[in-house]
Amino acid sequence: MADLSFVKGIGKVTIEKLNKLDIYNLEDLITYFPYRYEILKKTSLYDDKVVISGIIESNPTINYFNRKNRLGFRLRIEDRVINVVIFNRAFLKQHLLVGKTITVIGKYDKNTLTASDIKLEDIGDKTKVTPIYHLVKGLTNKNMNNYINSALSSSYVIDYIPEELVDRYDFIDKKNALINIHNPKSSELLNKSIYRCKYEELFLFMLKINELKNKNSLMNKGYSKEIDLEKVKEFISSLPFNLTIDQEKTLDEIFCDLKSDKRMNRLVQGDVGSGKTIVAIISMYVMKLNNYQSALMAPTEILAHQHYENMKKLFKDMDVNVKEILGSTSKKEKDEIKKDLLDGKIDMIVGTHALIQDDIMFNNLGLIITDEQHRFGVNQRANLRNKGNMPDVLYLSATPIPRTYALTIYGDMDISIIKTRPEGRKEIITKVKNNSEIKSVLFKMKEELESGHQIYIVSPLIENEESDDEDIKKLYRKFSLAFKNYNIGILHGKMNQKEKDQVMNKYIEKEIDILISTTVIEVGVDVKNATMMIIFDAYKFGLSTLHQLRGRVGRNDLQSYCILMTDRETERLNIMEKVSDGFVLAEEDFKLRGSGDLFGTRQSGDMNFKLANLRKDYDLLLKVKDDSNEILKKISEYPLLKGIICDSINKD
Repeated sequence: MADLSFVKGIGKVTIEKLNKLDIYNLEDLITYFPYRYEILKKTSLYDDKVVISGIIESNPTINYFNRKNRLGFRLRIEDRVINVVIFNRAFLKQHLLVGKTITVIGKYDKNTLTASDIKLEDIGDKTKVTPIYHLVKGLTNKNMNNYINSALSSSYVIDYIPEELVDRYDFIDKKNALINIHNPKSSELLNKSIYRCKYEELFLFMLKINELKNKNSLMNKGYSKEIDLEKVKEFISSLPFNLTIDQEKTLDEIFCDLKSDKRMNRLVQGDVGSGKTIVAIISMYVMKLNNYQSALMAPTEILAHQHYENMKKLFKDMDVNVKEILGSTSKKEKDEIKKDLLDGKIDMIVGTHALIQDDIMFNNLGLIITDEQHRFGVNQRANLRNKGNMPDVLYLSATPIPRTYALTIYGDMDISIIKTRPEGRKEIITKVKNNSEIKSVLFKMKEELESGHQIYIVSPLIENEESDDEDIKKLYRKFSLAFKNYNIGILHGKMNQKEKDQVMNKYIEKEIDILISTTVIEVGVDVKNATMMIIFDAYKFGLSTLHQLRGRVGRNDLQSYCILMTDRETERLNIMEKVSDGFVLAEEDFKLRGSGDLFGTRQSGDMNFKLANLRKDYDLLLKVKDDSNEILKKISEYPLLKGIICDSINKD
């Protein structure tokens, strides 16, 4: 795809800003979709939220106080003149000329309209829909929209949906769909455009998934293993805790798989903190008893190292050789580990994607486990499978996907679900609070810190100067003032892996008391001393994501708390106060949001889709599943799609 520098108005500095939003080429740019839409429709002066047009009657005046400014002017609205004031918008003065028609949004009281925003145009009697994008400092919504429109007008847009499907569903062409999403003229056109782009996104996804299923079905033969129940029970009884009913049931299902001559291909879905990892470790021990090697792949070095340390403790008095291999492992150590793996001296290996490098070979790999499996590309998992001679495969996931959806996406897998919480774990007390209640939250934070506990603070944004929403940089400044005697750290996805690991290790070692972060902490690092999480602008997250985040606390027998801060709707968020089951929350999210509020905030994070959502678009997913299988049967007729499948798998 063409370089960003081809777009009018985009120079080196702007490219750096766009890169911070993971926009690196024209395709990234034109598919950088709005996360919500602002809808403006003319109202009367006496509505709760006033949206009204008028003619400027006086030159604006500006008053300055405490690093703030207040801009004021008179506005004629039909038969009356009112006062308009707006704070911290001094830069608008040059645009507010006498006689100009503008639109003002805000609240009206006693002949004064206190504006939250001013549009330098007359919206008239039409409904105006404006796309709102996630931004970084130095980029505005107008900039972003202009860049996208410029890219759309000057570039060729590749349509990945086969023509026969375009005709079947009467889809509008992709370029027009993108233009409509970024410049909506009507809700009907916007709806059609979003649907069309969702279809393409899910179609490409299911095309790859179904191709993998077809390949896996051809390689389903495995080797049966013996289960030495006496030794397994002895190991389980040595654990410092009792297994839950769901853990025991899942182990029984895994043992049945291992005893059969069919290759195990099982997904273990466990709610946050439910104890999936110990199930995986016991399975690895069974393989050791059968003289097979096991590999556990985690998405981050911190999580991989955490698994390694836990396994070392559990097997410290046993004849089990456990090693770890990470990107940061020295060359000398890596060379030794590679040799020992090939010689069969290592029983269990834990690592990140470093495990799938071509030069890592096993003596007798029998079991592969991927933790947080949705974080890996489809072929990263396949590459690890190809390391052994028909190894069994176990996938772990803490992402709550109801069984119906999981069977659609992972239809070639057997599924086990662990819901029950381990003994001694207390329910996390969850409260939804308005931003005006921050004082009570600060007091509770002080109480936890004085007890020697640690706190997570989460924001959906790294930096955003275009709104009043909290971002981690604003939060850092505020909490640094409120808790001067405590160490505060920052963590976000734009930091490189080494920086992230350094910060997270400091938090694990209690060198950081308060960690302010984006959702990068969602992946299962276990910090037992963390007892409180505050999530700002919680309305921007789906319930499943909030539940994943909440699961970072409550990892011990200490009472833990999760506070959801918001100044928006709470109907959806209130469920979090009552429900602690992630699978129930996933279902509730689907019921509440249904097919989705067209002009609402898109949920983040589901399988890394830009528009689609596995829950609310489930019916579309089923349709796409059938269509992709139909196209796969004659994929040779579609060289572009065939190339995409190959390229994607190789890239992953």
